[in-house]
Amino acid sequence: MIKTNNIKEENKSNYSDLPDFSNHSIAFTSKNNSELKKTRLLFYLLNISWLNKLSTLLASIAIKLHLPINFIIKASIFKQFCGGEDLIETGETIDKLAKYNVKTSLDYSVEGKKRDKDFHRTYKELLHIIDFSSENNNINFASLKITGLGKISFLISFNEGKKLTRVEKHHLKKVKHRLDRICAKASSKNFNIFIDAEESWYQDGIDELATQMMKKYNKERANIFNTIQLYRKDRLSFLKEAHKKAKEEGYFLGLKLVRGAYMEKENAYWEDKHSPTIIHDSKKDTDDAYNDAIRYCINNLNEISFCAATHNAKSSLLVTELMSEQKIPKDSENIHFSQLYGMSDHITYNLAYHGYNASKYLPYGPIRDVVPYLIRRAKENSAIAGQMSRELSLIYKETIRRKNKVK
Repeated sequence: MIKTNNIKEENKSNYSDLPDFSNHSIAFTSKNNSELKKTRLLFYLLNISWLNKLSTLLASIAIKLHLPINFIIKASIFKQFCGGEDLIETGETIDKLAKYNVKTSLDYSVEGKKRDKDFHRTYKELLHIIDFSSENNNINFASLKITGLGKISFLISFNEGKKLTRVEKHHLKKVKHRLDRICAKASSKNFNIFIDAEESWYQDGIDELATQMMKKYNKERANIFNTIQLYRKDRLSFLKEAHKKAKEEGYFLGLKLVRGAYMEKENAYWEDKHSPTIIHDSKKDTDDAYNDAIRYCINNLNEISFCAATHNAKSSLLVTELMSEQKIPKDSENIHFSQLYGMSDHITYNLAYHGYNASKYLPYGPIRDVVPYLIRRAKENSAIAGQMSRELSLIYKETIRRKNKVK
């Protein structure tokens, strides 16, 4: 039997003081008028579907052809969604967020690499993040992708139940070594690691590696967190099975709850396979699964630590309501919130203002290396119905409020 999480008993006042996510004054308190105007223009352009698709296509082509477009990207979409090109530059963004009680979850967003020297560079950067973060209390998580640490062939074979080849076993050994060293260092410094979810056709291998790391390093507390994409029909039952396994084997379960990041890609993949999609049939089904996962985690908070990583205001509010009902302190070390940097400020800043553990998921890295992430982000945002429209609506309201205040 594992020891239960130490749920704090202090600071139980003002449980009923819940955040108001319509408060756009708090949401954009960190932006001056010029910054607000630039954000409004960018979101307006991203909200135009054909322009979004065309611009991401052109950016991808330009990067492949090594055209000199870094300055354009850095001044626009990179500045909106990324912290900087390295940790020193990103430090300025971290400090700015901290002024508003917003923590940072760092993500070295270099994707799509295939050479071992690139995987090794990502591994060394993640170790550097842990050292960097140990000297900065405003950073509470770092994210990693298993596919950023090595080739994915062994993951696909694992998912398909195939026996690993000699080469695949070699890749697995390298990935496990790198992942283990990262998790060991994070655990020794009481720092938290998100292991990100990826495409379903090799997610089983990622889940297995994440479970091994949690079993090894989450004995005293949850420092290693696996990610569950709840737009998948099987993930709620997976969560419950993961909890059962953690209880039986004596470790804390760390979870990052997301709706999902690869919907269009997943549906296309399963259609090509002539198989039913694993994605829920409706947004309501996804929302219900996500909210059920929240309830399950809170009802088992002595054995589960989780992060509600969502841009959905209703789900975020549900967490705060359940915390209030169960008299869970707003700063409970077992409950975190996170939204992408540059988006959903109405959720993050209002949560932080009311004393919750709120953070921004902050990508950084060399511009050319981060472009694949930015393109994926633009595509995902266009696929989420109403996402940009909601952002624009709040910005317009805040712009009008500021104008009226001047009069």
